[in-house]
Amino acid sequence: ADFNYGADEYDAEGNEEPKALPEGSETMPYIDESPTMSPQLSARGQESGDGVSPTPTDGLGTGGERDAGKGLEMRKLVLSGFLASEEIYINQLEALLLPMKPLKATATTSQPVLTLQQIETIFYKIQDIYEIHKEFYDSLCPKVQQWDSNVTMGHLFQKLASQLGVYKAFVDNYKIALETAEKCSQSNNQFQKISEELKVKGPKDSKESHTSVTMEALLYKPIDRVTRSTLVLHDLLKHTPADHPDYPLLQDALRISQNFLSSINEDIDPRRTAVTTPKGETRQLVKDGFLVELSEGSRKLRHVFLFTDVLLCAKLKKTAVGKHQQYDCKWYVPLADLVFPSPEESEHCPQVHVIPDHELEDMKMKISTIKSEMQKEKANKGQSRAIERLKKKMFENEFWLLLNSPAIPFRIHNRNGKSYLFLLSSDYERSEWREAIQKLQKKDLQAFVLSSVELQVLTGSCFKLRTVHNIPVTSNKDDDESPGLYGFLHVIVHSAKGFKQSANLYCTLEVDSFGYFVSKAKTRVFRDTTEPQWNEEFEIELEGSQSLRILCYEKCYDKTKINKDNNEIVDKIMGKGQIQLDPQAVQTKNWHMDVIEMNGIKVEFSMKFTSRDMSLKRTPSKKQTGVFGVKISVVTKRERSKVPYIVRQCIEEVEKRGIEEVGIYRISGVATDIQALKAVFDANNKDILVMLSDMDINAIAGTLKLYFRELPEPLLTDRLYPAFMEGIALSDPAAKENCMMHLLRSLPDPNLITFLFLLEHLKRVAEKEPINKMSLHNLATVFGPTLLRPSEGESKAHLTLASDIWSHDVMAQVQVLLYYLQHPPISFTELKRNTLYFSTDV
Repeated sequence: ADFNYGADEYDAEGNEEPKALPEGSETMPYIDESPTMSPQLSARGQESGDGVSPTPTDGLGTGGERDAGKGLEMRKLVLSGFLASEEIYINQLEALLLPMKPLKATATTSQPVLTLQQIETIFYKIQDIYEIHKEFYDSLCPKVQQWDSNVTMGHLFQKLASQLGVYKAFVDNYKIALETAEKCSQSNNQFQKISEELKVKGPKDSKESHTSVTMEALLYKPIDRVTRSTLVLHDLLKHTPADHPDYPLLQDALRISQNFLSSINEDIDPRRTAVTTPKGETRQLVKDGFLVELSEGSRKLRHVFLFTDVLLCAKLKKTAVGKHQQYDCKWYVPLADLVFPSPEESEHCPQVHVIPDHELEDMKMKISTIKSEMQKEKANKGQSRAIERLKKKMFENEFWLLLNSPAIPFRIHNRNGKSYLFLLSSDYERSEWREAIQKLQKKDLQAFVLSSVELQVLTGSCFKLRTVHNIPVTSNKDDDESPGLYGFLHVIVHSAKGFKQSANLYCTLEVDSFGYFVSKAKTRVFRDTTEPQWNEEFEIELEGSQSLRILCYEKCYDKTKINKDNNEIVDKIMGKGQIQLDPQAVQTKNWHMDVIEMNGIKVEFSMKFTSRDMSLKRTPSKKQTGVFGVKISVVTKRERSKVPYIVRQCIEEVEKRGIEEVGIYRISGVATDIQALKAVFDANNKDILVMLSDMDINAIAGTLKLYFRELPEPLLTDRLYPAFMEGIALSDPAAKENCMMHLLRSLPDPNLITFLFLLEHLKRVAEKEPINKMSLHNLATVFGPTLLRPSEGESKAHLTLASDIWSHDVMAQVQVLLYYLQHPPISFTELKRNTLYFSTDV
């Protein structure tokens, strides 16, 4: 088994092919990855399979341990890895205890190096910890060496966990121990020499006999160890059958360990501290995460660290297998020198190159296709090599998406000169970073310059301190993690209160999809009020989403407040909040009301969720007098028209005043407005024209889409659907042309005439792409499934998993419409006149 360690191997520059991350890489490995670690153990997956990652690879035991033998083998591998690291840990504790006896011996002489009190403080509880682990190691080692299905070791872990009180005492004393050791080093040369070079014995099978380590580094080891023991317990439980005698004992040990970890006071947890600030205070990590930086015209993925007094931008260095991973500092700005340029101050800079929407959509389709291929492989118990290959491909595609989709500028300026530009996909995230920095800037901060050694120490600490271990892509998720929701979330934003003074207010809604957040909907601006009442409903498409964010803004009409990075007016965020989308709570048929509190503001909203397969149903209307849910032939016959009145009127209105609207047909209209228009068309109300001229253009576009979506049979018919799927897959252009034209000719006249009418309209919309940002591809993505998706009876055969949002079928539906959109004008009479070279029944 080649077990990889969780070191995030990504190419932060985004220009070479990124390597797929090993599974489970978000947890800390339990073998100590400090420089003292033995070369044999740190080399990933060398001959011995000892280095075990927290989540094993597919090759060994997934699917609930299909056979007990694999579970047994996995437990042995986990324990072997842990034993090897336990040996190193015991050697480190031994090295720490080594100088204690001679120091105690000199303490009572006329020339003591340290007093007994100082020795007691520095080495507090080390002897006890050493004895506990030595006994544990000596008991566990023979069991692993004579491993079989009868071996039990849960009692050993339970005993180890029950002795964590000793660690609590050590942790509480840790800070004083470090300070005492530092003071003694400064005042006593002899002790300084001892504490700078403690000799740690190498493991039995290591070529190195000893390594030199500082006392400070060794004093940190016990704190590190508890976390790692907890991770091992997680893994052992994962591979221990529930009816095994060890199972309850390991569960108990894990519970004790987790309770202990959460009880350790964050303030004295040295994992978060890295060297000191110029004023001698401890420098702490406040926030870190992955951001895209625009550097020399290209996008680079960076890991950004916000400390108490400095913002540091880094990338993970490419290292050889088994080498200790390190960050490389790209730049840093002391918070005392950091400013956010206001729009009027920021210098004009080249426009951010935005990737066209259709390229992003294409990539999402690719990712979803790979996902369904992976699910098929897993379902058919496919080869792990094929799955790994798909995983690698998926990671590369998701990485590209992560790098290229953000477009919201976030500029950091150093008063002493240089500016840096990040691109984010979410305004919520931008405001979180800004607020965290501004909160720290309220303190009395000093400007400083880090020496190269200080910078090295600080950058070196980033690897241990980071809280975000993984690039936020779905391929880094464990199989048992929630895949998120796929379908449609209906949200009504009701109202907000708690504003101190009147303002022009609106809200936006963000959800996460493909690992990052995007803005999906926006209410209208409620002018000059402290209690806006929007009562607007939105239908938001979810693509593996787990959270909903609501941001409340004050609209700014001042033209001087334009952000020069993207030429957009900067509105002020009044508040923001987030809720988890709990599948159980959301998946009821009824509306669920909720309140998000933000900065003293309360926003009321309701939501309900429709799963993907439910929302894809075409249900015929029980009332045949209306137009929605009624066959197109029935409507045109009743109206004595060639194209339904609703289609003609909506298209006319969009061409009159919506053809230059950014995102026309892509941005969802207010659901309540769409329902009102639907009712008016169904009742054939004489006020239709008046209502259309007053209505928001996105609602009219939404009504047209809804009409086609609710047809009891798709516009291009159920009967011809399989033939359209086959026709679009043909490789020979002439054969494809023949087939695709013959299929149009085979449509009933009302369907064909309406389709050609809509086709010419969509082409006219795409002609305005430079203004409305809607290309033929974007329009095909919006309308393809609406015009082709089979009705319920037919689609059963085509429906795969609900999570296959961009399934193979959807891609083909988009391609069919795109084919006709890119085709030279097609006329009804020409089409009917031309017969095929050969005539076949479709």
